[in-house]
Amino acid sequence: MFSKCRITVLRRSLDKELISEFIDDEYAGMEACEGFEDGQEFIVDELFGPPDGFCPWAWADIRHVIARVASGGDMPGMRKKGVEIAGCTDWFRPVIFKIERIE
Repeated sequence: MFSKCRITVLRRSLDKELISEFIDDEYAGMEACEGFEDGQEFIVDELFGPPDGFCPWAWADIRHVIARVASGGDMPGMRKKGVEIAGCTDWFRPVIFKIERIE
């Protein structure tokens, strides 16, 4: 059984310390991810591709979490069943997502 899921962008951030240590000066002026906005929501109704407007790199990073939540799985220790937190692996400018099952 597959349930729809809502993905909510909780936070976009920028790790200036990592950027200053590892990124060439010509790229050092980067900003938080411009592909999303804090609070933005997406509905997932199938697992074979990202919803319209969703970054394919972020999708690749979090789709396994979406699959678990959509198929009824719950992460031990989470306060609310059917909810998980996941993030993209751009550790210079990560985006944190809330994934919640829609019953």
